[in-house]
Amino acid sequence: MNKNYYAVLMAGGVGSRFWPISTRDNPKQFHDMLGTGTTLIQKTFERLNKFIPTENILILTNERYNDLVLEQLPLVKQEQVVLEPAMRNTAPCILYAAMKIQKMNKDAVMIVAPSDHWIEDEVAFANDVTACFKKCETEDVLCTLGIKPSFPNTGFGYVEYDKADAGRIKKVNQFREKPDYETAKEFLSQGNFLWNAGIFMWSVKTIVNAFKSYQPEQYQLFQDGFSVYNTTEENKFIATNYPKAENISIDYAILENSSSIYVLEATFDWNDLGTWGSLYDKLDKKENNNAIVNAKVLTQDASGNMIRSKAGKVVVVDGLNDYIIVDKDEVLLIYPKSKEQDIKQVLNKVKDAFGDEFA
Repeated sequence: MNKNYYAVLMAGGVGSRFWPISTRDNPKQFHDMLGTGTTLIQKTFERLNKFIPTENILILTNERYNDLVLEQLPLVKQEQVVLEPAMRNTAPCILYAAMKIQKMNKDAVMIVAPSDHWIEDEVAFANDVTACFKKCETEDVLCTLGIKPSFPNTGFGYVEYDKADAGRIKKVNQFREKPDYETAKEFLSQGNFLWNAGIFMWSVKTIVNAFKSYQPEQYQLFQDGFSVYNTTEENKFIATNYPKAENISIDYAILENSSSIYVLEATFDWNDLGTWGSLYDKLDKKENNNAIVNAKVLTQDASGNMIRSKAGKVVVVDGLNDYIIVDKDEVLLIYPKSKEQDIKQVLNKVKDAFGDEFA
């Protein structure tokens, strides 16, 4: 394995669209969402560990998930878990992790990857990431992976690349926000738009310099602690200064400002597992197109449902079509798949009505 290859695994999200399985205290990345025997964070770690040294993988997460990370990833040491004392979106935590890596190895190249994506062709994934690493080692560029759209999805951001670029890794013209349906259809018809997978690669030198250029206050805030990173004094500095960081995404902070962004169209299959519907799409379907996790299910006049319960529980469904049916402890969710984007709002109503213990 290349000792200059590093990974930052993003594992701080709550995943509220997967409520009631995903909760504030135990979010979706720590669950076996597909019933395979492996949690999402375990699967992502194993995928990265095939070509990145174990000790070079950092887990970026919220303080409350520290014990869950160490429990589920026994190869990871405490010093590899980078803890956020406050929620500040993706830009501050990526800069923080990049500076920690830079202090370890100034020649490092790194991938920033979500912990909750599902990728089956791990060889193709490793080849695509390595191709971007090689470009980042020799050029001051920021790379991302794009997914070829299979339909006009309105739930993803898009990456528009330069049609005239004949290279495999193409120059990015611009990032586009989540479009409406007609705009998404136009994107697909143009042929040079990819879904933004939120997987990034760059050298630590390039990304830190990008912050210095485009986010000078943010850069200086974290640069002031450079001398204590990876020492016993780091936690004290971060506890005091991290909450001062601007709440801003890496897209707004850096990617939309830089003129040196490149995209590689991924050669692997990909699912962001962002909603119950996306999980339904990924799972094998049983009789009448019902997707089932863990449960023993008997159906009558029921089709297209996403059904999940504790292992071995008998679930009988009659007369429901295209519903999300999730049974977990004290919560039972029966909800139309067509309204899955509203589950976040439903969760807030549940908290208001019955208290935070159900969230």
